[in-house]
Formats: sequence, C-alpha cells, structure tokens
Amino acid sequence: MLIGLISDTHIATPEQKLPLTLIKTAFKGVDLILHAGDIWIPRVLDELETLAPVLAAQGDDDMEEDIGQDKRVLGKQVLTLDGLTVWVTHIRPQYGNINPEHESPSYQTLFPRRGHRKPFPPPDVVVFGHSHKVEMEDFKGTLLINPGSATMPHYLPKPGTVGLLHIADGKADAQIVQLE
Repeated sequence: MLIGLISDTHIATPEQKLPLTLIKTAFKGVDLILHAGDIWIPRVLDELETLAPVLAAQGDDDMEEDIGQDKRVLGKQVLTLDGLTVWVTHIRPQYGNINPEHESPSYQTLFPRRGHRKPFPPPDVVVFGHSHKVEMEDFKGTLLINPGSATMPHYLPKPGTVGLLHIADGKADAQIVQLE
C-alpha cells in the first residue's frame, strides 16, 4: 500500500492551488492520502481526493465552521492499514505524561507511565505536522513522520515537501519528496 502524506497546506482562498508537481507526480499512484492538518478550506481535500481517498486530522488553525463538519476530518485519525496501526494527528505526540488540562486530540502521549492512564499499545506509525519542518524518527519501534509543509516550508510561501509511506508485509517505510 502506498500512502501520500501531506500537512500544513494553509490554502486560504479558492484561487490558491496545491503545487502542480504534487498532483501530477508526487502522489501519482497512491492508494490513500493522509493530511495532518492546517488544511484551512475543504477544497484542498476535494482536490486531493481526485487522486485517492483522503483522511485528515484537524489542525490548530483549522476553523470549526470551515473544516470541522467535513466527514474526512477528525481530531485524530486512528487507522489499521495492512495490519499496522497508524495515527494521524496535527501536533507531534509527547513521550510521557502531559498535563491533563491539555489533553485533546491534538496533544496525545505515545507511552504514558503505568497507572497514569489506561495503557494502550503504541501505534506503529504516527503522521503529524504543525512545525512546517520535515521530521522522521523511529522511537521505540514507532515511526514518527512529519512530511513538512507542501506550500509553506519553514513558513516561507514556496513549494515544500510531502511524504510517501509504504506499508507492506507488516512493515512501514517512508520517504520525503521535494516539490518543484
């Protein structure tokens, strides 16, 4: 299974478009697209959906009235793909306990301490965004991947990056694609 990963598109008006290389090249042949939030307008998801089915996490800049009613968008997506558990969230999960007042779909913990919360098995893959910077790390067997921003890398308006996630035989592998 080949999955396109995108985040932080920050497209505010119908006149703004996703980078052409994203549509024509980078996501060619993907089976699914996962958007890690800061979508801004649902038309972005509609445009991506011409390539493959789309699921998304709601970003901290996604207004409820604009994006919150879209059935493709949840605070956090929890998926089982080819036997692997995949989370899609906007903000990178924390590694330990966090202040319960901040517990929301955007602030998750990967490995809570015993007795703090009901234990759960950690996901195999976490896709996140928010920082506009590419990150890829294996943390205790969980692949953490931030594809960066497709349209505003490091908060500069220019073509950025997306990711490709390959899942096969119970294993996940990811790569970053620079858009032209």
